[in-house]
Amino acid sequence: MDALHGVLTGFSVAFEPMNLLYVFIGVFAGTIIGMLPGLGPISALALMIPMTFGMDPSSALILMAGVYYGAIFGGSTSSILLNAPGVASTVATSFDGYPLARQGMAGKAMAIAAYSSFVGGTLSAVALMLVAPLLAKVAVSFGPAEYFALMLLGLTAVVSLSGKSLVKGLMAAVIGMMISIVGIDLQTGTERYTFGSLHLLNGVEFLVVALGIFALAEVFNMLQHKENQASGNSAHIGSLRLSRSEVKEIAAPTGRSSLLGFFVGILPGAGATVASFLGYIMEKRLAKDGHSFGQGNLKGVAAPEAANNAACTGSFVPLLTLGVPGSGTTAVLLGALLVMGITPGPTMMEQRPDVFWGVIASMYVGNLFLLVLNLPLIPYIARLLDLPRPLLLSLILIFCMVGIYGTTFAAADLLLLLGFGLLGLGMKHFGFPTAPLILALILGSMMEESLRRALQISDGSWHTFIDKPIALWLLVLTAVSLFFPLLKHGLGLLRPKPITA
Repeated sequence: MDALHGVLTGFSVAFEPMNLLYVFIGVFAGTIIGMLPGLGPISALALMIPMTFGMDPSSALILMAGVYYGAIFGGSTSSILLNAPGVASTVATSFDGYPLARQGMAGKAMAIAAYSSFVGGTLSAVALMLVAPLLAKVAVSFGPAEYFALMLLGLTAVVSLSGKSLVKGLMAAVIGMMISIVGIDLQTGTERYTFGSLHLLNGVEFLVVALGIFALAEVFNMLQHKENQASGNSAHIGSLRLSRSEVKEIAAPTGRSSLLGFFVGILPGAGATVASFLGYIMEKRLAKDGHSFGQGNLKGVAAPEAANNAACTGSFVPLLTLGVPGSGTTAVLLGALLVMGITPGPTMMEQRPDVFWGVIASMYVGNLFLLVLNLPLIPYIARLLDLPRPLLLSLILIFCMVGIYGTTFAAADLLLLLGFGLLGLGMKHFGFPTAPLILALILGSMMEESLRRALQISDGSWHTFIDKPIALWLLVLTAVSLFFPLLKHGLGLLRPKPITA
């Protein structure tokens, strides 16, 4: 009854006329921010904190939350159309979204992204409303040992993302791990892989690598092959309609990835980027046509989009119930709440139910606004593909350079962007998969930090990973995930071939 009363309170707050306007403004601004490579929701939310002074706390958080999940929703646009991920959590979407756009199905890819994002965000909001207090206790049970085991499980996905050559996939993953540890070791103060450069002391920005490996490498590849200019008609966009068989095809992956994304989102530190990769990898392994992932598979767009939007909503569980930010974006939201005089935690539901339940209820409305807002705009946004090729390549270059410089304000990052663009071109030319590099880059520093903390807590004893049940089960799953495909491949080689006349 308390939960029902809270839900009713939340909807009464969310349906106030001014709050409905704030939801719309938030998701609209977030969608535009997500479409622009390099901008991201963190910078936008940081700039909004002074703007929310004097606003009612529930209205301010509704506005800022709308910008957050709106940016995650809109980030798929540039990933699909330009192979330039708008936000980090839409990198996995580009693996199949961009090939679909190249095949003349950009409209269908963006429609699937919109539907999957809506389902993921809505299901996650339902779960958040029903089981937030209970899931907060589950999130607390995850310590450094459990996080290390979870990250290791994610890293075994290199087997799935390596394509035809596992060796090349492992080499790409090693490069990603090396990039992830560039900079000053925060525990010892040791410089690692900086080559005497002061600029590298803070490490390499993820967006510099992602935009270089994907967007800039694609520009170089197009210039190298001198592809013909676009014909200037809308035939490249394709239909937005999904057939009954296509809806059936993406329904199960969307549902599974929504649940996975929500549970990953409640873990502080995991975030929407990790969730999108895990959703993509899970569906690639479950799908009968998993070999076609990366070539324009519809499930390869639906899964990461459902997962990252569900994780975005799920990240509000530790923020609101524990006061623990799960990502850089939720850390900014935590700072905004503290500035407003609200301390998130277990007592927030009782002390400020209007803020707690109002934000959750507004997510239903916000996801509906996003769907209604984005679907009619898809044909117009997708016309980017109809631009003459030189103009399109120029726009991609401008988006990448402005996005990177606007984030770091360092000219050296533009040189790094060029370097990673050439690296991506080389990987494409020699058949090295880029997905393992990006995944290892994301997980590398998180794995190292969790491993060190776990060993410090246990006084250097490795038994801590076996003594903790959750960590042990995750390690078992890691072993199964890593060796089962190899064992299956080995048995296939040993199987006697039929004798043909």
